[in-house]
Amino acid sequence: MTKNLKNRVGLVVPHIFMHRDILPGVIFSPGQLALGLTQEIQRQGMDVTLFSPGPTSASVPTITADLSYFESELAGRGDTYLELLKKHPFTFISLARQVQAELIAKAYAMANDDAFDIIHIYTNEEDIALPFVKLCNKPVVFTHHDPFNFLVKYKNVFPKYKDLNWLSMSLAQRNGMPEDTNWVGNIPHGLPELLFSPNYQPSGGYVAYLGRIIEAKGVHLAITAVKQYNQTASQPLKLKIAGKHYAGHAKDTYWQEQVEPQIDGDEIEYVGFINDTADKQAFLGNAAALLVPSLFDEPFGMVSIESLACGTPVIGLDSGAIPEVVSHEKTGVVVPKIFDTDKKLDEQSTATALTYAIPAALRIDRHACRSDFDVRFTLEHMAKAHIDAYNSLIR
Repeated sequence: MTKNLKNRVGLVVPHIFMHRDILPGVIFSPGQLALGLTQEIQRQGMDVTLFSPGPTSASVPTITADLSYFESELAGRGDTYLELLKKHPFTFISLARQVQAELIAKAYAMANDDAFDIIHIYTNEEDIALPFVKLCNKPVVFTHHDPFNFLVKYKNVFPKYKDLNWLSMSLAQRNGMPEDTNWVGNIPHGLPELLFSPNYQPSGGYVAYLGRIIEAKGVHLAITAVKQYNQTASQPLKLKIAGKHYAGHAKDTYWQEQVEPQIDGDEIEYVGFINDTADKQAFLGNAAALLVPSLFDEPFGMVSIESLACGTPVIGLDSGAIPEVVSHEKTGVVVPKIFDTDKKLDEQSTATALTYAIPAALRIDRHACRSDFDVRFTLEHMAKAHIDAYNSLIR
């Protein structure tokens, strides 16, 4: 029997959201990235198998977890996955971690049986996978989709494993790890070239916010900035907010207290959660600009490259990777956060800085936005960089 001469990768996405019954109803960009990445890696000539908790729309061979016990628990409670997550998050996470551990163990075991030449652990549960790497006799590489020091469970464990093989998605993301971490590549995210089309003549008369509506994303700063802009603008702009809010979730009152009271349907409008690609195309493509006022260190920021693909310039705070994604005064405006004498963020001054950036963003050449996307942020580029990293580790 002749062995397949193609290098073989097992791409492991253990997050429980990686399930066709869950993924359409949540904001989980790593899941969509993984689906696109597996397809493009296969197209470029590498054998790839996806490991996923549940069935997905993947067009490559997929190995799923045993969810029968999890689903039995759901049936006994009369809940869906997302209903259980909302009502009993600790129970949901405990059950999910069991599934994730089994999936990772299966990937390592199959690699040891020579089913794969390399394993890629691709999402935020890789802290489960870390201590068992030494039991896998094939190379293992890790991608993390949050800042490495974002949560206690991350920052307390990742530095212990700095000598493993790591891929970053931005140079800014690396700041949360020790300086001597073994980085084997820095690979920005990518989107299919034809997923979005540029709109060079937007007709909306608005600026957009798209993403989770949580305090760390700074939606309240976007609201303040647009209201201030409209006080003196000859042609006022509406702010259209799209995304998920978390009213009803324990301890999360941000939507009720800081966003919802500002929505008047005239100057500030909430358009709901946009998940359909065509709706997202229309929303971003017709916007004069996209506001990304993130207050935390974004490890990348998918919405920014979605906007650039539509030809829409981005106004972003200099948080994390945003200055790496947005080329200042070419594809958008990068706005410095302003701090007071106690080194605490001055939110009013920062919002005012965003206000001043709006006219500059409106002058950006939308053709340059799309061109920058084509050069730097396509799925084809992303997949090739991954294959190069895999091959270097296999050799």
